[in-house]
Amino acid sequence: MLRTPAGRYDRRDELAAMDPETSYVEIYRALAGLEFPWDIQQALSLALFRTYAVPSIGRLLAETGEFTRRTQKRYDDTGLILDAVLVHGFEHVEGRAAIRRMNQMHRSYDIANDDMRYVLATFVATPLRWVDRWGWRPHTEVERVATANYYRQLGGHMGIRGIPATWQEFCELLDSYEARHFGYEPGGRAVADATLDLATTFPPNHRAPKAVSREFLLALMDEHLLDALGYRVPPRPVRALADAMLRARAAVVRRMPVRTEPFSLPASPSIRSYPEGYDVRELGTFPACPVRHGGGDTGDETAV
Repeated sequence: MLRTPAGRYDRRDELAAMDPETSYVEIYRALAGLEFPWDIQQALSLALFRTYAVPSIGRLLAETGEFTRRTQKRYDDTGLILDAVLVHGFEHVEGRAAIRRMNQMHRSYDIANDDMRYVLATFVATPLRWVDRWGWRPHTEVERVATANYYRQLGGHMGIRGIPATWQEFCELLDSYEARHFGYEPGGRAVADATLDLATTFPPNHRAPKAVSREFLLALMDEHLLDALGYRVPPRPVRALADAMLRARAAVVRRMPVRTEPFSLPASPSIRSYPEGYDVRELGTFPACPVRHGGGDTGDETAV
């Protein structure tokens, strides 16, 4: 159990003294809920766009219609299922129910193991890189290792084969997969447009004109990603301004009091589909005719 920190860096030092090979759930839970909640949420949202730029993934997501016709609900369901695993843990009944629900959805489509593994890599590499660039402090090595171990465990429950062993290997996988597979796909662009439109409604983006919020969000994406999605690269001054604004935010957060109450995704104003509450077993989609995909069967009831 983590102590209530007195100084701004006390929790960092406490986490650094933990073993990321055995305490990775507790460490990652502290990172996502206490140390970098806003940053990790933004980075995970940005990770979604990277998956759309892989044609096989973008095409499938467009064909389901979920991300274009029910964008808010699909966004909410994805976040809430992953949040249930993190909050409750892999062995808790609610955590296992969330993994089972996720696997039931994935089992309904013919998804290649390589694509599943790439998506897992985006969950590791994108937040690590975001926090190291725009967080109020960089990750420690213990935190990087714990992040990779957390997603290795998640990927194992999903039946993904060939999961990278380290955070460095996750980053290398992401870069090499994107170099080989990034490319324009109309379906991926349609899903990206729908997600981008939704993101402009999230606080604090909603306070600016939609066109301004949209340009700001695009300015956070690298040119390789923008090119694959068919977006115009924002002018250099706009990209510099977006970078400066996030660095200024980090400087402010660095001087703020230590967060003692963990961030709650269900209570976030960005989650809007379930004002009366929800059961994780009822989230997501329920396609009628499931087909096996290439992820394999691990024998775990929570895995595909």
